[in-house]
Amino acid sequence: MALHLIKLAVGCESVKDLTERVAERGRRAGPHVHITRMVPKRDAELLDGGSLYWVIRGEIAARERLVAIEPFRDGDGVSRCRLVLEPEVHPVSPRPMRPFQGWRYLAAADAPPDLGKAAEGIAAMPEAMRRELRELGLL
Repeated sequence: MALHLIKLAVGCESVKDLTERVAERGRRAGPHVHITRMVPKRDAELLDGGSLYWVIRGEIAARERLVAIEPFRDGDGVSRCRLVLEPEVHPVSPRPMRPFQGWRYLAAADAPPDLGKAAEGIAAMPEAMRRELRELGLL
């Protein structure tokens, strides 16, 4: 069973914002990566179909599939890790999440499902409207 990572998307206001950032990075040369300080120890489980889930404004809101995990040292000799990601953002069924530092493991059983085709109408809604409807208990 796949294991996932979860991380805050600092500075992102919405899934659309994250999607635009990924598209902008895609215009540059090289693979789509996110650099983090700590190296996951459970890399084999993560690379067995795992994803990086993004928390945006207090909610798990989107994911990108993990392709590779590459430990390295930066120019100052500090250990870092490249999380190589598939450059496609998949909106997920939003779930509240408190802030935390760094990244955390997320078990497959705890991961929210993709919005997918069954919820295209929900995915097409403006994010502010979707948040408000969810807060009212209507979604």
